[in-house]
Amino acid sequence: MFNATLVVLAAGMGSRFGGLKQIEPIGPGGEALLDFSISDAKKAGFNKVVFVIKKAIEKDFKETVGKRIEKYMDVSYVYQETNKLPSGFECPETREKPWGTGHAIYCCKDIVKTPFAVINADDYYGAEAYRQIYNHLKKQDGNYCMVGFRLVNTLTENGTVSRGVCEIENGKLKSVTERTKISDCKYTEDGKNWFPLSPDTVVSMNMWGFTTDIFNYCEEDLIGFLKDNIDNQKAEIYLPVIVSNLMEKNIKSVDVLIAEDKWYGVTYKEDKEDVKKALTDKIIKGEYKF
Repeated sequence: MFNATLVVLAAGMGSRFGGLKQIEPIGPGGEALLDFSISDAKKAGFNKVVFVIKKAIEKDFKETVGKRIEKYMDVSYVYQETNKLPSGFECPETREKPWGTGHAIYCCKDIVKTPFAVINADDYYGAEAYRQIYNHLKKQDGNYCMVGFRLVNTLTENGTVSRGVCEIENGKLKSVTERTKISDCKYTEDGKNWFPLSPDTVVSMNMWGFTTDIFNYCEEDLIGFLKDNIDNQKAEIYLPVIVSNLMEKNIKSVDVLIAEDKWYGVTYKEDKEDVKKALTDKIIKGEYKF
C-alpha cells in the first residue's frame, strides 16, 4: 500500500462569500464540500488527511467536519497561526492576517511525512482529479504536479472569478498568470476592456502534488520573505510563487494533470443552491454514500 496524505487548506475566511465556507452545509445530510472531497480522496487511495486551520475555528471545525471524517480517515490538525515562524523571527503584535498559503505548507513540516496533495477546503474537484494526483504521487519520480481544469468548467454566473491561467509545454507547467477578474471566458484588468480566453484554457485551482522536500524550499523562501516583509501587515507568501521560483531555477519541474470534471465552489452566496443541486444529484446517482 502506498501512503499518501491529503493536506486541506482551511484556515482562511471566505471574504466574498461572507462566512466560514469550510463548514457550510451543502449536501442533503448537512455535508460540507469537504466531505465530498475527502470521500473522493479516500477512494483514490489517500489514507491520511491533515487539516490546516486556525485555533479560532478549531471547535466549530471539529464539531461540524472533523468528527465525521475521523470515523473513516486518519485525521491530524495543523494550526496556521501568525506567530508560527522560523527561528529568529517574531510576529508583530499588530499582525492579524495569515501569512499566506506558502506559510500554511511550512506549518505542516513536522506532521506530513509522506508525498502529499494540497487542496482548498472550499473547492470541489471531482473524483478524477484525486485519482490522477494519487497515481502521480505513487510514481515517486521526484516531480511535483498540479491538476488543472478547463476554464469553462470553473466559472460562476454570479460574479467574476480569479483563476491562474497556465502555460503548458510538453505536459510541464511553464508559468501561471493570475487573472483576477474573469467572467464568461473573458478577463479584464481595468474593468473596461475585456479580452477573450478559450473555454479549454487550463487553469489552476490550487490542487498540487508534492514530495516532502517542498518543506525545505518553503522555509527558505519564507525566511527571505520575512526579511523583507515582517512589518508589512498585508504581505503574504503564496505557494504558487514558491513553486514558480523552483521552476525558474530548474530545481523542480511540475507535471500538469488535466481533469475534465466540472469544478464546484461557493465563491458567492448565490452559488450555494447550484452546488447543492449538483452534489445532491451525484448522491442520488450513487456516486457518494454518507
